[in-house]
Amino acid sequence: MSTLPTVVRDVGRILQAVSLMLVFSAVVAAVNAEFFAIPAFLISAVVMAGVGIGLARLFADADSPGKLEAMITAASAWGALAFLGSLPFILIAWTIYLDPYPAWMNTPAVDETTDVFRQPVNGIFESISGFTSTGLTMALVEDELPRSLHWWRSFTEWVGGVGVIVLTVAILARPGSGSLTLFESEAREKKSKIHPSIVSTVKEIWKIYLGFTVAAIVLLLVAGMPLWPAINHAMTAIATGGFSVHADSIGAYGAVIQYAVVPIMIAGSIAFPVHYLILKGEIDNFWRDIQTRWVFLWFAIGTVALTFVLWVGGGDPVGQFDDFEETFRAALFQFVSATSNTGFGTAAIGDGTGRAMSAGATFIICLGMLTGAAAGSTVGGLKLIRVITLVKGTIWQVGDVFAPDSAVRRLKLGKRKLDEDQVQAEYTEAAVVFVLWIVFLIIGVAVLLWVLSPEHPVEYVIFDVMSAQSNVGLDAGITGPDLPDTAKVMLIFNMWIGRLEIIPVAVLLGAAFHRFNLYK
Repeated sequence: MSTLPTVVRDVGRILQAVSLMLVFSAVVAAVNAEFFAIPAFLISAVVMAGVGIGLARLFADADSPGKLEAMITAASAWGALAFLGSLPFILIAWTIYLDPYPAWMNTPAVDETTDVFRQPVNGIFESISGFTSTGLTMALVEDELPRSLHWWRSFTEWVGGVGVIVLTVAILARPGSGSLTLFESEAREKKSKIHPSIVSTVKEIWKIYLGFTVAAIVLLLVAGMPLWPAINHAMTAIATGGFSVHADSIGAYGAVIQYAVVPIMIAGSIAFPVHYLILKGEIDNFWRDIQTRWVFLWFAIGTVALTFVLWVGGGDPVGQFDDFEETFRAALFQFVSATSNTGFGTAAIGDGTGRAMSAGATFIICLGMLTGAAAGSTVGGLKLIRVITLVKGTIWQVGDVFAPDSAVRRLKLGKRKLDEDQVQAEYTEAAVVFVLWIVFLIIGVAVLLWVLSPEHPVEYVIFDVMSAQSNVGLDAGITGPDLPDTAKVMLIFNMWIGRLEIIPVAVLLGAAFHRFNLYK
């Protein structure tokens, strides 16, 4: 079976599905009377759909994807979306700059925030940050962005959180092993299936996702957030994305709204199959499911540790917090935001060169970003199940040295009891992802240290690279439009590989090396 035709056709199908997002966004621009943005969205839709239709028709009769083709397709499609998804940012920025339309189209005056997107690298950065549900941004003051760009940023995160392949399978509704293989290639496991049919599974995921999004909007409205911010923040919170309509993120609001956002981020941290069972009335999955149990335990442990460091251990050197409640609220919010990989902020980590939180507090937040939450949810990071597998698997491996050769040993991992072969397979997979994750983190840190001025604290460089690779979106004041282009490209790469959990990107790069005989 030839790999290229299958990959090209399936990437084309994904682009066709995603192009519908641009058409819908043009409608949102019209509803908000931002008529100047409509041509940008429609031109972007035509370009994306045209490329997608052309690729899909070129190899319409290609074979169904196997595991190799699916991984290359996932990596290629997410890479293509980084470029094509940047078109609205670039075109709207140039539209405002040139102001070619009559006054009734409501073209705003040029502002520094939107104008940065005239540079393509900034548009690509914002696009990949959105689709990967990261939330790092090139926007200086998000409040100044047109609502149409608020929406596009939120929409890309909302769809990216559940997955563009999940969107494509839902729209095309094509059953079969090919759709299942693509579904798994998007950093999902077979255990993520809710129904035997992959199409039924995807539709069930979308029902749950839509339901939680609507519930989140209602919760934020009840808490006192206005409608437009409530829509955008609900979408990016349940997607564990983190784009905000405010420069101060959720810190722009009071305590009630900050507390209200926390359960939405937690809901995004729980696997969809567990949500499905809980909604069916099987409430015991809150503690019976090993990942869900550890989501709550890890949130609690991290919150207590961060509260202690900020309140007692000198972790708040600039005095951001006035009393214990404010310190606890900041610790709860920041750790849940980091571990759920949402990236909303209510407190400063640093301003790029000066420390707003101590190295100890920053390290605790980094631990949360590293682990992430449940596999099968919308989060990034290593995923808790891999961390649990590495810890328990290492203990099991050490214990194996002391066990007699005749012993039959099993490892209990949640509800499952793994035999020796299963332990070795799952432990190896978790170890490979962990090692590759650390390798690319080191590469990203090295590149940023190389291009940035030396006054940036090393822990802040590590923080921003880890935030990109874990698809979090918190920053220590380093990431922004003034970042050198080399550093922006590096973070784009980190976001890309982080969303796909590295392996599909490694397979794509390996296939490219093999195709062009670069191994020699």
